[in-house]
Amino acid sequence: MENEAKLVKRAQAGDTQAFARLVEQEQHRLYTLAVRELGSAADAEDAVQEALIRAWRALPRFRADAKFSTWIYRIQLNAIHDQRSKRARGGGTPLDDVPEPVDTHDALLTSELSGALQAALNELDETYRTAVLMSDVTGMSYGEIAAVLGVAEGTVKSRIFRGRAELARLLGTTAAAPESNP
Repeated sequence: MENEAKLVKRAQAGDTQAFARLVEQEQHRLYTLAVRELGSAADAEDAVQEALIRAWRALPRFRADAKFSTWIYRIQLNAIHDQRSKRARGGGTPLDDVPEPVDTHDALLTSELSGALQAALNELDETYRTAVLMSDVTGMSYGEIAAVLGVAEGTVKSRIFRGRAELARLLGTTAAAPESNP
């Protein structure tokens, strides 16, 4: 596969297929992060679409001093924040629009767990929720999360630990010790 730097240069020159190749690796995780942050499939779709439009428009100004994925996640978080603000002003969808699981032998149990998890995530402070989701949903490393959020790795570790502990409390379970996430 063509390396990221070459794809970025091609995309910056207006090559939409190069941009699509850059985005295709991250799009599912961008959506998953958005749906868990916002609690609504419709709002998540809007936030991802907005983030991709913003990324395309800002691509000429992208500097290769950061990874493309780090850059686009920062744009996604801004779009999520804007979508949350829009909803607060009455322009978004309600929090009960989390997509149902498909292709599972126990969809009802999975749906209940997903609903309970989303409710707990909605209660979690945004600072902790974002760090936990970036780690546990997107699989980003502490270093990548720190780069996206503009904070130190130690701060990321602390936010993830506290976020997981609070989630466990909200869900009525025992928090698992943080695993190594290089």
